[in-house]
Amino acid sequence: MQTTLLIRTSRDADVPAMTAIYSVAVRTGTASFELEPPDEAEIARRRAAVMGAGLPWLSAERDGRVIGYAYAGPFRPRPAYRFAVENSIYVDAAAQGQRVGALLLAELIARCEAWGARQMVAVIGDSANAASIALHARLGFRHAGRVEQVGWKFGRWLDVVFMQRALGSGGSAPAA
Repeated sequence: MQTTLLIRTSRDADVPAMTAIYSVAVRTGTASFELEPPDEAEIARRRAAVMGAGLPWLSAERDGRVIGYAYAGPFRPRPAYRFAVENSIYVDAAAQGQRVGALLLAELIARCEAWGARQMVAVIGDSANAASIALHARLGFRHAGRVEQVGWKFGRWLDVVFMQRALGSGGSAPAA
């Protein structure tokens, strides 16, 4: 029997679990195009940069254990992109298929809207990543493009799929 899942702002103490989750994704999957998993210090640095910009970095916790995380970072560094964010979601292999990613993404969308973001972009590694593509589509993302054969991992070329979702009033009103 599963207990309640808590989606919350991440904590420093979550870094080891997030590092472990991401390490498996890097070593065994194509959602990330990193080739070597970053260590805890690097994950902590990335988290601090995101949160320092006022953007959300969330953890999914069940029974006191972090089983997933999600965050939104700047889509691109130039100032004109300041109202667009890019999302990332990683879920422990044992918790996949249990709606953890959907709950994380829904909360991430809500917090990014409250922050003032107008567009969220998903940059999905590997066009064969049907689960991530379906998750984003269920939460209102539309297909925005595909860049073919731009990543080389596990001895094969990988595509990148772009999906996009308007936040708040999207592009229908001037930026604040």
